[in-house]
Amino acid sequence: MPKRDALLFIRRAAVLAAAALLMPAAHAWTSKPVRMLVPAPAGGTMDVMARLLAEQLTADLGQPVVVDNKPGGGGAIAIATLLAAPADGQTVMVTATNVLTEVPQVQKTPYDTMKDIRPLAAVGRSRMVLVGAPGLPPKDLKSLIAYVKANPGKLSFASYSAGTASHYAGAIMNQEAGMDLQHVPFAGSGPALSQVMGGQIPLMYDGMVTSLPMIRAGKVQPYAVASKTRSPLLPQVPTFAEQGFPDIDFSNWVGVIGSSHLPMDLSVKIQNAVYKAANQPKVRERLEALGYEPMPPQTLQELERSLHAEYDRNASIVKNFRIQP
Repeated sequence: MPKRDALLFIRRAAVLAAAALLMPAAHAWTSKPVRMLVPAPAGGTMDVMARLLAEQLTADLGQPVVVDNKPGGGGAIAIATLLAAPADGQTVMVTATNVLTEVPQVQKTPYDTMKDIRPLAAVGRSRMVLVGAPGLPPKDLKSLIAYVKANPGKLSFASYSAGTASHYAGAIMNQEAGMDLQHVPFAGSGPALSQVMGGQIPLMYDGMVTSLPMIRAGKVQPYAVASKTRSPLLPQVPTFAEQGFPDIDFSNWVGVIGSSHLPMDLSVKIQNAVYKAANQPKVRERLEALGYEPMPPQTLQELERSLHAEYDRNASIVKNFRIQP
């Protein structure tokens, strides 16, 4: 082999060897066990996503990723735990964005989620859908609006909590469609949805993750999806936008967040590891079965911009509609 070719071969081999050494490091941000906080009880949709990611990350990192449920306070207990931990990547949190962008609008917290939290990876999106009791006579949104107007003061809608998008959607729709549905807040989707299935409350604006199994089982009927485009999980159900109500556009994503004090290089490593785990076929299939739409990777800057936009929009809704805790 000529001397020049030999040198070129050695140089390429060295580059490939260096790349091979660096590739695991891109996904392995730690050599210690990781604590993954969840602001909800075990068994809920956020918890299920956390355990899916934790299992895959444990395999990828070669370190245990342990799920630690910290429910209560609208996510405040889990966030306070996250921020009290060292910003070294050993403690992260799986949450839905409503914990960061909706709850703080109506609840005082000792932290500022827009300053103290850094979104690291958005894994799955859940759109909102308007569902009704199975025995409710109207079968489409136009008929539903006419039915509500024909029964003034008699009907109501449930939300999974006051001051959340589930509440916002009902308030905006009441105004734009000229309805007078009374708001009945609950402490979570489960209790509210059971009342709708039982016919005690006729309607609910709910996240698709909790409503989709009930829609598929015929236990509630869907009227419209709160997004600009139809959901691939409910392609037969029209959107509010299609039916003349483009302002009813609500969804949130569930993913991984950390402290804003995390070093940027460490944040990127955590993000890469989470996206790698979330992209595994078995993880994607399970997320879709739960009612989440897998999301394409976004940069840290893109995630921060979208989170701020969602927060500002919710703040405007709370102010304009005088929504109280």
